[in-house]
Amino acid sequence: MTKIQYLKDNLNVLENEIIIYGSDKFKIDLKINQRLVNQKPGQLILVSAINPTSSGEGKTTVSIGLAQGFKKLGKNVMLALREPSMGPVFGMKGGATGGGMSELEPALDINMHFNGDLHAITAANNLLSALIDNHIYFGNKLKFKTIYWQRALDCNDRSLRTVVTTQREDKFNITAASEMMAILALAKDFKDLKDRLNSILIGVDEDGKDLFVKDLECMDSLAMILKDAIKPNLVFAKEMVPALVHAGPFANIAHGCNSVIATNTALRLSDYVITEAGFGADLGMEKFLHIKQPHLIQQVGVVVLVATIKALKLHGGVDESNLDEMNIEALKKGLTNLEKHIENVKKFGLNAVVAINKFPNDLDSEIDILYEWAHQMLVPIGLSEGFMKGGDGTKELAKLVIDTLSKKSHFKPLYDNNIPHQEKITQIAKELYGANAVELSKKAINKLKQYKDFNYPVCIAKTPLSLSGNPLLKGRPSDFILEISDVKISNGAKQIVCLTKGINTMPGLNEHPRALDFKINDEGELIS
Repeated sequence: MTKIQYLKDNLNVLENEIIIYGSDKFKIDLKINQRLVNQKPGQLILVSAINPTSSGEGKTTVSIGLAQGFKKLGKNVMLALREPSMGPVFGMKGGATGGGMSELEPALDINMHFNGDLHAITAANNLLSALIDNHIYFGNKLKFKTIYWQRALDCNDRSLRTVVTTQREDKFNITAASEMMAILALAKDFKDLKDRLNSILIGVDEDGKDLFVKDLECMDSLAMILKDAIKPNLVFAKEMVPALVHAGPFANIAHGCNSVIATNTALRLSDYVITEAGFGADLGMEKFLHIKQPHLIQQVGVVVLVATIKALKLHGGVDESNLDEMNIEALKKGLTNLEKHIENVKKFGLNAVVAINKFPNDLDSEIDILYEWAHQMLVPIGLSEGFMKGGDGTKELAKLVIDTLSKKSHFKPLYDNNIPHQEKITQIAKELYGANAVELSKKAINKLKQYKDFNYPVCIAKTPLSLSGNPLLKGRPSDFILEISDVKISNGAKQIVCLTKGINTMPGLNEHPRALDFKINDEGELIS
């Protein structure tokens, strides 16, 4: 009961607002936001990164460590993080609970099935598919001609990218990249969730008229499946740091942010909220600022850019298998990638702090290079040693972030939602990625014409491993063209999804997935 008492005594959460899922996992009732509607929001800190290695930059570990550092300084702080998908858990990247001394608890439960949210999203998604097919089977009263809605599954399975059912051809998305996930992540309350579900564009009829969920009259059943999943999950990181872990879109193929409900709840409960956006400032940060932030009660006050020695070497030309070897020349060369991400933060009128996620084998001489560079560039920089030391390893970084928060920022979006979609895509590609131009397929051009009256932000799906659309182009590539192969509308999520050439919304497993390495004993306990 210690954690429940902490919620009541330190976070102003009432007992009837706490929904208990065992001894260490909770959900928070949505009525808390009605009670605290006039509460002055805390300050918002967004954690982003440079383009990562295939293993990631450790943004979640840094986010948790930074929150621990804030708490060590006596600050009232909360985390607002995405919940894991089992795709990466059993694939290559792994879980999403941090690590070492900066980890969410209970890590295994959070990485696996966490309170059932992703399963509920998957079930709602596939119930809609089943209802569409059932409607067609029994006479097709709505005269469906083309169906846009696709099925979903929370695992990596490239075989499901294209399927043929007894009813029609179909495709699967991974659940994290589904519109159902985006809707849950962007809804501000349960009524908004219902409205968004009703607005899902599921296809067109024989006369070319758009067909929506409201035409199928099944919104209430979908909402019923999601009635608990929409409530944010609350757990604690080590050192008793509270964390609202809710919704889990991928930032390469979706908008990549924790839910609006969870972030707004955290902002009402604490003085500082640390949240993350997936992958780099070219992907997650941009989508956070254009797609999610308009629904928040507070704007971002500072952006923390996570970088690692390994990733900088990778962008300096070192093969991923040799990143543990000392290479000062490559390290310096790779700084061009970090410089571009800092520029991207400034393009939005925001201030940046660079956090070096320190690994045990990083050399002091390598870190000194980064401090020398930062001094010359007048860039605030600090070490994040949360993995090894918890809050004691991030206190100085926390002080640096607090100091940067005191400096005024002047947020400005990169584009207005009312301009043509192609101009939005071009703005992002040229300003944030560094592209020379954008090339759209005929299919993409036709889709953009079809959706020209939907004044939504764009959500570009591209590789996270490069600023460009080509994962092999490292550093700060230039003189490239961003190719858009297809466009989809997520009318319930209110965004236009643009797929770059070669991108898939259903990932595949790598040659030796992590699913082959887990070991569990006869008592059901994970042993490796």
